Amino acid sequence: MTDVKEAAPADSVASGETERGQAGRQIRQKKPKRDIHGWVVLDKPVGMTSTHAVSVIKHLYSAKRAGHAGTLDPLASGCLPIALGEATKTVPFVIDGRKTYLFTIRWGEERDTDDAEGRVVATSDSRPDRAAIEALLPRFTGTIEQVPPRFSALKIDGERAYDLARDGETVELAPRPVTIHRLEVVDLPDSDHAVLSAECGKGTYVRSLARDLGRALGVLGHVSALRRSQVGPFGESDMIPLERVEALCHRAAAGEGHLADTLLPIETALDDIPALAVSPADAARLARGQAALLRGRDASIIRGTAQVASGGQLLAIAEVERGDIVPRRVFNLTGIVGRAGRQRG
Repeated sequence: MTDVKEAAPADSVASGETERGQAGRQIRQKKPKRDIHGWVVLDKPVGMTSTHAVSVIKHLYSAKRAGHAGTLDPLASGCLPIALGEATKTVPFVIDGRKTYLFTIRWGEERDTDDAEGRVVATSDSRPDRAAIEALLPRFTGTIEQVPPRFSALKIDGERAYDLARDGETVELAPRPVTIHRLEVVDLPDSDHAVLSAECGKGTYVRSLARDLGRALGVLGHVSALRRSQVGPFGESDMIPLERVEALCHRAAAGEGHLADTLLPIETALDDIPALAVSPADAARLARGQAALLRGRDASIIRGTAQVASGGQLLAIAEVERGDIVPRRVFNLTGIVGRAGRQRG
């Protein structure tokens, strides 16, 4: 006897299709965000914006929060510290730190962006020799007045300067005091180029520095290459290429490692801040936002900002005032906490 199968009712077919459609949509849903805390010191490649770099790292770690400690132009490569989770509370301490750059000036052309991406606005046939450049550098060392590039992220009446400049509007930025701690000639590969090294304070624009050096020498110039090697406590030995970050995250997802081992601890950003250890009872008070009494030998030594830990775990950034520990930023370190060791050398 031949088996005869009844056709499935239309509503059951529709139901099956709906279930498959729902399953497909579930597969396509975004990965859930996780609580993860620590630093990735990215060796940013040329051509990537800082904002995009943060977005990529945030996606790789499925982090709820992320931010960077100082914009690096697309033309530039190098040190871009990216904070995940509660590490974002320590970003201001990194931004306030010194930054070190290696940059190449291309003589003979000034460009509207002060780097190689812009339009040539003036030219010169003159070229400086090493002696002329080195004789000028003391004028650009110490605290100086610097006019930021017209193509910068600074705001004018609520609008970004680069947006106004791209729209053809005249952009007038006032000079600002910046500090350049060190400025040296590294190499003169040919008559058109000079490689310099600079150690700068917060708010310094290397593009402006190259522009102003070119003008002062009477030869004009712009930045043709730029690499940042240090931001605050983070340097070359902490940096990791994007490809390596991707590989480590994929290995961790496959069970061949742990994400905590790919992140520097939050307190790495606080290297220059005195550390205090408190009892569990005082830790409970600080976690609730209440002040605690500074006890023991530290009472007569520590003043001002301090990092506070209990049981070996970072608890808060606090101010020590008249013998009291007053919490300013309290850390909630649930989830994955960075624990990678630092490479020295």
